[in-house]
Amino acid sequence: MNYPDHIITIDKFEESSFKEKNSVFIGQVFHCESENEANEILTSIKKKYYDANHHCFAYKFLDGKIKYSDDGEPSGTAGIRILNVIEHLNLLNILVIVIRHFGGVKLGVGPLGKAYHISASMVLDKAIKVKKILYQEVKVISDFEHISQVHRILLIHKGIIEETNYGKRVNFNCLIKPSEFISISEQLIALSKGQINVVSTSSNRYK
Repeated sequence: MNYPDHIITIDKFEESSFKEKNSVFIGQVFHCESENEANEILTSIKKKYYDANHHCFAYKFLDGKIKYSDDGEPSGTAGIRILNVIEHLNLLNILVIVIRHFGGVKLGVGPLGKAYHISASMVLDKAIKVKKILYQEVKVISDFEHISQVHRILLIHKGIIEETNYGKRVNFNCLIKPSEFISISEQLIALSKGQINVVSTSSNRYK
């Protein structure tokens, strides 16, 4: 799968609520990265808000998985309206849940869909958005005499050294942008006359 060089997601949980004709709509947003994680959150929310009439939701993940649910509301009035807001904001790796406590007055299909759209918009407007950059996990193995060169080249290319292990040689666990891998490798090998090894783990991560 070709991953984008960055994604926009949310920083942390947020919640908002509003009332429409005695019905209370509680919008909640969570950062999550898998269907299993989303399902665990949904199970927890349904237990916590056991007295609510509907727990409608939508989620969208980096791997392309999308799901939404009207949870008993008329088809097309809830889940897809929540998803529309997520996609309009180009967000990934999030779950949005709108919990409805029915107030005894039916809203009608149009106003009901608008209420779910408003609830999702309110909580996502409140949430802090973060840009996460795609990095490739790389190991750089160097003699002690070349440590300063490793630090300098990685700094120039905005690489991140996550861990340094010292033994007979120095092992750096690094994160670099995939587009910089060849350039960093070539420079380190040239500067050290082939004494530095740069090995990709083929794992990608957003940070």
